[in-house]
Amino acid sequence: MSKESVILGIDTSNYTTSLALVTLGGDLICNLKRPLPVKAGERGLRQSEAVFAHTVNIPLLMQELSGYLDGREISAVGVSTRPRNQEGSYMPCFLSGVAAAESISHTLCVPLYRFSHQCGHVMAAVYSSGKSELLSAPFAAFHISGGTTELVRVLASEDGFDAEIIGGTSDLNAGQVIDRIGVYMGIPFPAGAALEEYAKKYTGKIPRKK
Repeated sequence: MSKESVILGIDTSNYTTSLALVTLGGDLICNLKRPLPVKAGERGLRQSEAVFAHTVNIPLLMQELSGYLDGREISAVGVSTRPRNQEGSYMPCFLSGVAAAESISHTLCVPLYRFSHQCGHVMAAVYSSGKSELLSAPFAAFHISGGTTELVRVLASEDGFDAEIIGGTSDLNAGQVIDRIGVYMGIPFPAGAALEEYAKKYTGKIPRKK
């Protein structure tokens, strides 16, 4: 009995270890995430700390992922290798994912595809919106994350997307505002998920400035 072919995706960003499985048709099988631990009161991690945390997280997530491989086989691996599709774009935290992806690719003799972290953000937005027609022409996308607030003009390419920055903040990023407020409130860093839960429970009226 032949097994279903699936693609493994790996992303090791500055604050989350992520693994996912999708079918060749693009259907999501699982999306596993494990945040990197940040000490109470701290507002970030050094890159050496992030690399170590990913090294700890990846085997734990792979063990969880193995439960979804019954009757399936990995036919390709995709991994984020850098922050952006630009010359010189580099962060050490992505080396953890690259090491795991290359090991799996060589062991299973399956192709390895390399993308940027920003390409992953853009493709996730296209996928979740169901607007695959965006891939056939240039379009504008907002990239708003912990360390980025940008408006980019993107065009699909062989290695993800070619992205040109056409707008963005020259001050504090949106994610930094959220995280700093959260840390001030005593919420663990990064604070986005916890603040979202607080917002859902709030029933009062927010005063408006005149």
